[in-house]
Amino acid sequence: MEKIGVGLIGTGFMGKAHALAWNSVRPVFGDVPDVRLVHLGEANEELAQSKAAEFGFKKASGDWKRVIADPEVDVVSITTPNKFHLEMARAALAAGKHVWCEKPMAPKLAEAEEMLAAARASGKAAVLGYNYIQNPAIRHIRKLLDEGVIGTVNHVRIEMDEDFLADPEAPFQQRHEAINGWGALDDFGVHPLSLLHTLFGRVAKVMCDMAKPYPTRKTPDGEREVEVFDIATILLRLENGASGYIAVSRTAWGRKGRIAIQIFGARGSILYDQEKMNEFQLYLTADNPTEQGFRTVLSAPHHKPYDRFIPAAGHNLGFNDLKVIEFRQLIARMQGEPSVSIGFEEGILIERTIAAMARSFQQSKWTEVA
Repeated sequence: MEKIGVGLIGTGFMGKAHALAWNSVRPVFGDVPDVRLVHLGEANEELAQSKAAEFGFKKASGDWKRVIADPEVDVVSITTPNKFHLEMARAALAAGKHVWCEKPMAPKLAEAEEMLAAARASGKAAVLGYNYIQNPAIRHIRKLLDEGVIGTVNHVRIEMDEDFLADPEAPFQQRHEAINGWGALDDFGVHPLSLLHTLFGRVAKVMCDMAKPYPTRKTPDGEREVEVFDIATILLRLENGASGYIAVSRTAWGRKGRIAIQIFGARGSILYDQEKMNEFQLYLTADNPTEQGFRTVLSAPHHKPYDRFIPAAGHNLGFNDLKVIEFRQLIARMQGEPSVSIGFEEGILIERTIAAMARSFQQSKWTEVA
C-alpha cells in the first residue's frame, strides 16, 4: 500500500482521538504508507465542515453514507454511539472498506455476530478500539507472564472506575438508555476483558451482579428512569483455571481513569493502574528476604514501542499515544502482517462473555461462557 485514505464518522472525544492518531502514525513510526484524511461525516453539514477544518480532512458530509461511498476512502473510523455500530460497520465492510470501530462492538450480541459475519464476508481488516492493551507496560507484563517470572497465576483482579456519572444531580443522558447496552457492564467491562484476553486468554464462567445507584435522572420535563446499571461486579474463572473478579463503576467519586490490575502467582505478583500508566509494580519471591518488596518499573525505550515516541525513560506516554500504536497495529492487519490488536474475531469472544455476565445477573447463578 502506497497510501491510505481515511474516513471518519463521529467527532466527539473518540473521534478526535482517532483523528490525532491518523495524523501522528507516520511521524511516529515512519514505516507506514502515506495517510490521507479524506472524508469526515457528522450529524449535519455545519458540524461536519467545522470538524473537517479542525482535524484536517479534505471533505465533509452531514450524511455518514457519503463517507463510506467515497472511492478515495480505504478505511473507516467509526466513533459514534454503540447503537449505530452495526449499520455503519456492515455498510463499510460491504463497500470494501477496512474498519476501525470503537468498543463495544454493539449493544446486543446478535448485532455483534452480524458484524463478525460481515467482516468475514468482506475479507477486510476490522479492528476494535481497545487501546489499553497497546500500552508498552501491558505488553511487558504479558512477556513476564509468558516467561513464568511470577510462576503459575492463581488469581486476577481488575477494577475500572470513573466518576463522570457520580453526581446524583447530573441530568439524564444517552448513556442511560438501554438501547446502548447494559451500562457499566459493557461500556466499561469490555476493557478489563480485553486485558484478560491479552494477558491470559478466555474466561470460562462468570457470576455477575449489577446495581443502579440513582434510579432516576433529571430531564427538562421532570425525571426519567435510568434504564441501565452504573455498577457491575463479576466473579470469574479463567479457562486456565485461575480465579478472579472484575469490578466496574461509573459513579466512583475521585476515580478519573482507573483500571487497576492485580495478578498473583506462585512466585510473585504484578500490580498496574491506568492512572499511572507508565509504570507497574513487581514482587518476586526470588529476591533476598531482606530486600523483598514491590519494585516500581518505569516505562522506557526498551519497552517497545515506547522508543518510537520518546528516547528517554520516565518521560511518559499518554492516552492518545496508545491510539497511535493501535492504528499502527490496524495497518499491520490491513497489510496481512502479525498484529497486536483485537479484531472482530477476537472481539466477539468479549461480547459473548458480556452476554454470559448479563444472563448470570438475570438468572442469579454461575453461567458458562459460550
